Amino acid sequence: MPYIASVLLAVAALAIAAPAAELAPDAAALAATMRGHRVVLLGEVHDNAAQHALRAAALRELLVEGARPALAFEQFDRARQADIDRARRERPADPDYLIAQSKGSDDWQWQYYRPYVALALEYGLPIIAANLSRGDAMRVAVDGWSALFDPATRRQLRLDALPARFVQQHEDAIAAGHCNMLERAALPALAHAQMARDITMATAIRPYIDRGVVLLSGNGHVRRDVGVPFWLTARERTSAISIGLLERGDTVLDAQPAPPFDAYVVTERAERADPCKGLEQRMRPGMAR
Repeated sequence: MPYIASVLLAVAALAIAAPAAELAPDAAALAATMRGHRVVLLGEVHDNAAQHALRAAALRELLVEGARPALAFEQFDRARQADIDRARRERPADPDYLIAQSKGSDDWQWQYYRPYVALALEYGLPIIAANLSRGDAMRVAVDGWSALFDPATRRQLRLDALPARFVQQHEDAIAAGHCNMLERAALPALAHAQMARDITMATAIRPYIDRGVVLLSGNGHVRRDVGVPFWLTARERTSAISIGLLERGDTVLDAQPAPPFDAYVVTERAERADPCKGLEQRMRPGMAR
């Protein structure tokens, strides 16, 4: 089936998918939901320790049963794949060394991702650097699609003819994620950068679908309406499941008829400083809110 036709069918499937099921916040329930899917898009709130512990426990349960999926990480940039592979050759059982050699940003709280790296090394799972680097994402934001995608790819993905509602959802999410402090004119460029990340993640996991793959990423990337699933073909989506790990009070829980995942877990909120106050301090004076 031609890629464009397959993507169009995937978009139609997204529109008629059954409402998401809420799961009990325990490892057995999460593992049971993941079981049998060759593509698991597993969301997170990045700094929620309870969610990370839950995901790692569920993943270990599946590995003990014999599953051997590849693990794809939003936290590793695609450009660092060679560093990951080299670190594994040099110290095959040392997750700290792999992280030190391969991490692209100290913004990530790496203590939360070490258990997944350790599991991959213990069970011999491929580790996939799935994300677009911040620099390349900003190139897309500044210079447009041509900064990253050649004309054939732009035509194949229909990047110049994306559905208006799809684009608007991205812009609204970017605005909300920045506490509505950005100028409206800045949103389209940042939305393009976010889409480029999703495209990159979909491309990164594609070679591993037949063996099975788990993508570890933020909830926004695994949303079935605007995240990585949008860029999978209809055939790829038949074996995929998107699972959000949300915090009590998240606004996405108010979505109708249900949050935009195939399934979701709700945990307590992690203790953290008000991110909007911190962002406000970093914003230039006079920036529109």
